[in-house]
Amino acid sequence: MKDEISRVLTLVEEGKIDKEKASELINILREENQPERFSLKKEVPYANKILKIRVTSEEGDNVNVNLPINLVKAVLKVGTNIAEKIPEAEKYVKDINVDLLIEAIENELDGQIVDITAANGDKVFVVIE
Repeated sequence: MKDEISRVLTLVEEGKIDKEKASELINILREENQPERFSLKKEVPYANKILKIRVTSEEGDNVNVNLPINLVKAVLKVGTNIAEKIPEAEKYVKDINVDLLIEAIENELDGQIVDITAANGDKVFVVIE
């Protein structure tokens, strides 16, 4: 690349091209010599992401839940209203701030959300990916 740039500068000295054209040519030469930048990981649109919940207990009980993020949002909106009307379920949802959860989804919260290891070895892991 240095040889090509030297040739461009020589053309400027000889008056065959002006400084603007030389600058343009040098920029083109630099771009051609840049390694191609690409990512092996394709960015997934947020609406296509998955909420993954993993629970592993020391007793061998395992829970693996994969929910599309759009389903989570819909269930939060509808499910909480229904659960509040069921006496047995009311106590489980009364302290959940559903609006905060929906806001987090609308702001495209991404990555690890929860990573807990209890003293007895039980583990809870929640991620959006």
